[in-house]
Amino acid sequence: MRRPALLLVLPLLLAAGCAATDAGPAAGPADPTHRAEGFDQRAAQVAEAWRPGPEWRTGYLPLEGPTVLRGDPGFTSDTEAAFRAGWYRAQVPIPPTRVGGEIKFPDGRLTLPLVSAAEAYRQLAQGDPLPCPGRPKRPGLPSPGGPTVEPGPDGWTTSGTRTACLPLTVTAVTFGAVPVRTSRGEAQVPAWLFTVEELATPVVRLAVAPTAVRPVPEPTGPAQPLPDDLVAAQDLAAVDGARLTVRLGVGACDTGSTPLVFERPDVVVVGGRVTRATGECPAVLKLAPVTVTLRTPLGARPVLDVFTGAPLSIAPR
Repeated sequence: MRRPALLLVLPLLLAAGCAATDAGPAAGPADPTHRAEGFDQRAAQVAEAWRPGPEWRTGYLPLEGPTVLRGDPGFTSDTEAAFRAGWYRAQVPIPPTRVGGEIKFPDGRLTLPLVSAAEAYRQLAQGDPLPCPGRPKRPGLPSPGGPTVEPGPDGWTTSGTRTACLPLTVTAVTFGAVPVRTSRGEAQVPAWLFTVEELATPVVRLAVAPTAVRPVPEPTGPAQPLPDDLVAAQDLAAVDGARLTVRLGVGACDTGSTPLVFERPDVVVVGGRVTRATGECPAVLKLAPVTVTLRTPLGARPVLDVFTGAPLSIAPR
């Protein structure tokens, strides 16, 4: 599955502050040579403006999508295309009965309505593969009649080997719980685990009913524009204790992506700094992953984008 390039429609911002990158010391007073002008002031404004409602600490606000993978699924181009598109076929009965369950937060428990395995499967499966004229019936085979031409992110390309349009095969379904980052820290959330013949790990669909999921608060970012060398944080690629991997939105010709972090006991604000290229450059947004180490483990603290003030979610795989 090919993906079109993303047009750059928002200012590119990102932050660093009091935390250190992997190449530097533990978080502490920032080295002035690694600071971006105006970041600390803006990050402090973002932190002060963060005033979520009571449901942030009492409800269920997941900061990950409802379909997750735990571990390396061992994707091929064919299986990843099917996963992204939601192409599945079930070779076992999918139970329609509902079960009870509760979410276990670090600060307590919450009982919520759950969906059945059949409902979770209907949310997961988005239909059959689209017709693929000229493509092989099995992955990795040459296309009938020789090379084919198809659209790609950089224009039209010619290839002699095509990706087969195949669904993922569900061979079992079990009920369990998986770790999910939420507004109240990492919680154990009820989930349906679909064993897939073509993948090394199950495809997990969180079992909490959509009506029980609370929306993420609307952000309140500063009104003033960002300095030109700052870029925004798009999402979190990973959270591991005090280590955060943040994906910055940078321009196609930007260089020197450097994370910036502003850390308080109740909130973390992130962004980044880049060196802008001179001359003409395509208006294309790229994602640049960078890693920082906080002074203390993140815990239940929200990670906010220095541009919009929005809480960042874990990026879908």
